[in-house]
Amino acid sequence: MSKKKHLNIGLVGYGLMGRTHSNAYRKVNNFFDVPFAPVLKAVCGRDAAKVKAFAENWGYESVESDWRKLIARKDIDAIDICTPNDSHAEIAIAAAKAGKIILCEKPLARTVEEGERMVEAVEAAGVVNTVWYNYRRVPAVTLAKNIIDSGRLGKIFHYRSCFLQDWTINADLPQGGTALWRLDVNAAGSGVTGDLLAHCIDTAMWLNGGISTVTAMTETFIKERKHQLTQKVEKVGIDDACAFLARFGNGSLAVFESTRYARGHKALYALEINGENGSIGWDLHDQHRLNFFDYKDESQLRGWRSIHVSDSDQPYMKNWWIPGTQIGYEHTFVHQVADFLAALGTGNSAAPTFKDALETQKVCDAVLSSAKSGQWTKTGVNWPAKSTRSAKS
Repeated sequence: MSKKKHLNIGLVGYGLMGRTHSNAYRKVNNFFDVPFAPVLKAVCGRDAAKVKAFAENWGYESVESDWRKLIARKDIDAIDICTPNDSHAEIAIAAAKAGKIILCEKPLARTVEEGERMVEAVEAAGVVNTVWYNYRRVPAVTLAKNIIDSGRLGKIFHYRSCFLQDWTINADLPQGGTALWRLDVNAAGSGVTGDLLAHCIDTAMWLNGGISTVTAMTETFIKERKHQLTQKVEKVGIDDACAFLARFGNGSLAVFESTRYARGHKALYALEINGENGSIGWDLHDQHRLNFFDYKDESQLRGWRSIHVSDSDQPYMKNWWIPGTQIGYEHTFVHQVADFLAALGTGNSAAPTFKDALETQKVCDAVLSSAKSGQWTKTGVNWPAKSTRSAKS
């Protein structure tokens, strides 16, 4: 194994995503031969006691309470943004101007306008960047991508996807604050559209190409909630549920649904693709399996098969354990870091880049616009997304 260059990480935020990213940085060199070794140099957060405890638990060398000071540090190579959505743009733009490598949690931004400014900033600075749409790195989903790209499904007719949860049904649940910022429209930008459907949309366009038009409906089931910061009962501005129809650029039709009001579902993310010669299905609850139907099979044996994605010739799996065993949610982040570091070694950004994620944001914004107007809405998506400048590492 060749000697690795150090990549000093500055993490902004220490919630769930801060944990998943930190774990990925710590594990990647144990399992993947990549040209860089992440160094947990500093973590930044507003609560001094909590950020100190996080740093000690994960092995960060230092802490900061102001992200501007973190970005200004000469010993920080990469800024990883794990904050609520309302601060993504400000932090990313400042980091780009400082010449830092940037990794940003999804969604890229709250709106297309914010996302465009972020893309302009990273392209003007020529900095390497990526957005953490980790479900692309589930081995079974990556295998689905390989099958589709091989042409084995033939012409694609249908794509359907859902992401169902049930954690906000309680009317006494407040909005806003550290743990519940996703229920605050000012912090999140939207509800399930930007939080859950953004994942579905990113995966869908990665697998099946750009989405051109949408028609949507949304609902906010609980109209008012107490805000944790103001302690006042305030109007809820996010979408609790969203369903939309879509047309892809390749002519296929799609149905998307997401809600936080599907009692009994904690995180059911599922997709199915139907083509002329075959179909593919996958869901997060059984993430190591890919369901596959091949019409070219002999008729007496034709049927759905369940592929256990664990063999060394299947995506990412040669880096892990023996065939027949499986990996989990946290490994998708390790895969993203591995791909990111491999691309960085060539001076490139690993997909999805800020530009890719902006196309997903365009669909999200079009969905919300359509839900208000009740009309079919063009997304303005340009797929595949192309950056106008090359990155520098």
